[in-house]
Amino acid sequence: MAAKLRSFLTILGIIIGIASVIVVMAIGGSAQKLILNQVSGVGSNLVGVLPGASDEKGPPASAMGIIVTTLKFTDLKALTEKRNVPNLVDIVAYVTGSATVKSKNGSYQTSYQGVTASLLNVEDIKLKSGRFFIKEEDTNMARVAVLGSNRAKDLFPNEDPVGKTINLKDLSFTIIGVLSERGSVGFSNTDDMIYVPLFSGQKLLLGIDYVNFMRIKIDFKDNIDRAVIDVKKTLREKHRIKNDASDDFSVRSSAQAIETLTTVTNVLKYFLVAVAAISLVVGGVGIMNIMLISVHQRVREVGLRKAVGAKNGHIISQFLIESVFVTVIGGIFGIIFGTLVAFLVAVIIKNLGYDWEFIITLSAIVLATSVSVFIGLVFGIYPAIKASRISPMEALRYE
Repeated sequence: MAAKLRSFLTILGIIIGIASVIVVMAIGGSAQKLILNQVSGVGSNLVGVLPGASDEKGPPASAMGIIVTTLKFTDLKALTEKRNVPNLVDIVAYVTGSATVKSKNGSYQTSYQGVTASLLNVEDIKLKSGRFFIKEEDTNMARVAVLGSNRAKDLFPNEDPVGKTINLKDLSFTIIGVLSERGSVGFSNTDDMIYVPLFSGQKLLLGIDYVNFMRIKIDFKDNIDRAVIDVKKTLREKHRIKNDASDDFSVRSSAQAIETLTTVTNVLKYFLVAVAAISLVVGGVGIMNIMLISVHQRVREVGLRKAVGAKNGHIISQFLIESVFVTVIGGIFGIIFGTLVAFLVAVIIKNLGYDWEFIITLSAIVLATSVSVFIGLVFGIYPAIKASRISPMEALRYE
């Protein structure tokens, strides 16, 4: 209280440091939950097949945006044979692109997917009106399309899009159906998507002969591990791969995908926490500097206390208590400020349309409080010891 400005600046450094840790842990936890919900929202009895090899604990190259062309439509045909994967219920292949879509009401930059007719059977997607593709349209490059609910409202406000036409990459497509609202699942928002038959997406829009990934629906959860083995065996035979280490594809169940993403997001989350913790170390150095200044300015006070009987332990306790008190006060305000910032971020992101949860864990608060006390002790020890070594005789003569 005798040095209000000095104490405030010290506390401010701790507030910023603690708030940074709280915000990073809250945003990291919320982002991790969003990512995991995206994967689990697709379905629990699904197996994903992606082009490109990968370590069992890491994502395949294609998941990092690298184009790999090893998966073909013929692989899908092989997997659908009952003798190859007996537990397969259905399978869907995807290709993805983006382009400008035009209707009589305007134009929009949009994402589109070329998919097989089995999409509705594999994913939890419902039709609002019209119909979806039939198997014959998968491979005959039919110029038909199904719109997500938001895209239908954008292109045809206040009217039924079924039967109308749109231009995608200057090619005319007839709308045959509109999907019900679903939201963002599996890292894409189906409500904003345009779906066309697989070969139409491959040949007409993208000019490719490969697929970006496939999803397989398995009959029961208990059969997923067996299905993964069957899928790998079938693709190795199809691709003439004799050594497992030479795989040019990756097969993941939903549970494996969640486990992999949890590992990756945990590493990123704790890395960011470590970066934020640097500000706490800076705040701790600030405390030590302030306490050293305090020792220098209070030499006569310390000398007088020692002259009337105070021991070295009393002096050390006094300065340590002051140091810890300053950091704990800063920690409390830092927790409050960090929580408010994390809540504000959650509100903003939620208003942007993401299923973002506001997550403040007890462990984050306990960690922040413990760290603030620890910093107060560690960075207060040296000034406290230095104060305890002041000679009473020299201190009382000190000007």
